[in-house]
Amino acid sequence: MSSSDVPDPAAEKAAREKEATEQAALPYIWRQTIADVDISVPVPAGTRGRDLNVVISSKKLKVGLKGKDSIMEGDLPKSIRADESTWSLEDQMSVEIHLEKVNQMEWWEHVLAHHPKIDTTKINPENSKLSDLDGETRAMVEKMMYDQRQKEMGKPTSDEQKKLDMFKKFQEQHPGKSPSSS
Repeated sequence: MSSSDVPDPAAEKAAREKEATEQAALPYIWRQTIADVDISVPVPAGTRGRDLNVVISSKKLKVGLKGKDSIMEGDLPKSIRADESTWSLEDQMSVEIHLEKVNQMEWWEHVLAHHPKIDTTKINPENSKLSDLDGETRAMVEKMMYDQRQKEMGKPTSDEQKKLDMFKKFQEQHPGKSPSSS
């Protein structure tokens, strides 16, 4: 590994500070999981829902006060499920927006395409629970975990076991023959 491959600690720190400064300058605070994005947009105290103009579509987001310039408006970096995304006014002080990502296997670099990006390689995701996964994904992960445990114990994986069972069944049905001789 060459010295150019080793991250320069000073450059890393400067990049993190620049990112933090850029994110702090945005008119909202946001956080994300692999599946969704949550945004908190401060509004003047005493704001009522009827005073707001909030538009959520699959590729665009707009938040503002009626009759005034938008607080935030623009294209989303990726598509969302607009019908599963919501907003609410909290304590007449902030608009809380929940966006459901279409692709729930990727991190967003920003909320609006024209805003500063974050370094998604530095995201440290929370551990998820198997119960959070859909049935098909959960079954696949459980199979992988089972196969890993089997390998660690020197035992056959589920696929290898299936082949051994088929071979055993063939031998029981055709004593004295091997599968290659039939």
